[in-house]
Amino acid sequence: MIHAVHELRLHQQTALTPRLQQSVKLLQMSALEFNQEVRQALVENPFLEEDEEAAAAFPAMDGETVRAAEPAAQPPAAPAAPSEGAPPPEYSGDYPSSRATHDGAPMDMGQWVGAAISLQERLDQELRTYRLSPRDRLLAQYIVQALDEDGYLRLPLSELADASVFSVAPDDSEWRAALKLVQQLDVPGLAARDLRECLTLQLQAMAGSARPGVALAQRIVDEHLDILARHDYEALQRAAGCQASELRQACDIIRALDPRPGRRYDQAPPAYIVPDVIVRKDEGQWRVYCNRGAVPQPRLHKVYADLFRTARYRDRGPMAQELQEARWLVRNVEQRYSTIQRVAEAIVRLQHMFFEYGPVALRPLMLREVSAELDIHESTVSRATANKYMATPMGILEFKYFFSRELATDTGGSCSAGAVRALIAELIDNEDPRMPLSDVALASKLAADGIVVARRTVSKYRAQIKRPPAEMRRQY
Repeated sequence: MIHAVHELRLHQQTALTPRLQQSVKLLQMSALEFNQEVRQALVENPFLEEDEEAAAAFPAMDGETVRAAEPAAQPPAAPAAPSEGAPPPEYSGDYPSSRATHDGAPMDMGQWVGAAISLQERLDQELRTYRLSPRDRLLAQYIVQALDEDGYLRLPLSELADASVFSVAPDDSEWRAALKLVQQLDVPGLAARDLRECLTLQLQAMAGSARPGVALAQRIVDEHLDILARHDYEALQRAAGCQASELRQACDIIRALDPRPGRRYDQAPPAYIVPDVIVRKDEGQWRVYCNRGAVPQPRLHKVYADLFRTARYRDRGPMAQELQEARWLVRNVEQRYSTIQRVAEAIVRLQHMFFEYGPVALRPLMLREVSAELDIHESTVSRATANKYMATPMGILEFKYFFSRELATDTGGSCSAGAVRALIAELIDNEDPRMPLSDVALASKLAADGIVVARRTVSKYRAQIKRPPAEMRRQY
């Protein structure tokens, strides 16, 4: 059973110095936000100037930003599929033959695409921040994977998992606790069983606010939603026993709620994406390069700094503070580049086979593994991967893409959800179009290779990689 739905968050009492506050702020920014922050500092602080020589040494690609092509839900699967009957790559056997790489060749920036993140991937990422037992995490993941595109849970809790998945079948209280956890992830309203529950979850999230009308809005949703749906406001006012002005307030609140909270994840990533790092193969080795050319390089204005030190001012306070802030910014900009590069290099090392063979070789990876690899705090890794993008031969990928959840295999090993999606894509792409594989058949083929995945999970993964059901793939 999940013992605590709300994670206990420990707040450190030690106050951060202004320099450390700025360092944390810069690290968690996206490249576009970081660009704007540096440009604003260059304009406002007289002790800063742009290092044009350094900027020339790191030319921006395609100007300063890279326009993303048509977004893809997942990077393309590796073209080479495992041979029939062979064990799946990464888990218990050999990898497929290496795909063509960009070894020594310049990247074609026109082929870069931004990878959109799905509802399930977003919620999986947030689940990783909770300290849960393996059983509780699995229950929550089953609920997450069962959500439809609107963000609703349409299936009964008892039908989400086969009984054989658990050594002891979970009872109703365990499922309800897991559901309550999922319902508090990300935006309110997710994992609702119907419209009333969806609106209620959103109103409950507003309960602590001082906005008038929330309590009445909740009562209308609970008791009079059918009248509201008919737009019979006179009958609604009589049923609610309230003043017309109070009813307007409550109805305005209800109209502002999102009846399909899962739809917001269908939105494409920004049209313009600035990759923070570039990964390419040089002399047989995968190397990481910071994309410094996309951001102006600040440096201390030596002439002004020297004049300030030698001049005599009655009140040096404000200018001394600006000089100190300029020094902080220059140091923290370098610290940001260094931390992001170290984290990116750790990801490339830990996901080396992905870069060699594509998504089919994506291994399970947790933030704490990178934290241990670099001997830095997990929160630092989290900030260094938030809203950061990596330009690779397979497209522009968000750092978070490489942190794929773990699925067990029947041999005692593990594989990543991303790799399973890639394997499903390969199976479908290599099927007989006259006899396409059903979701049950796909699950059976994965099981034959040691990867036990429920049919519902296969259906969900198939939908995420934009493959239609078998009956729609059939060619006569």
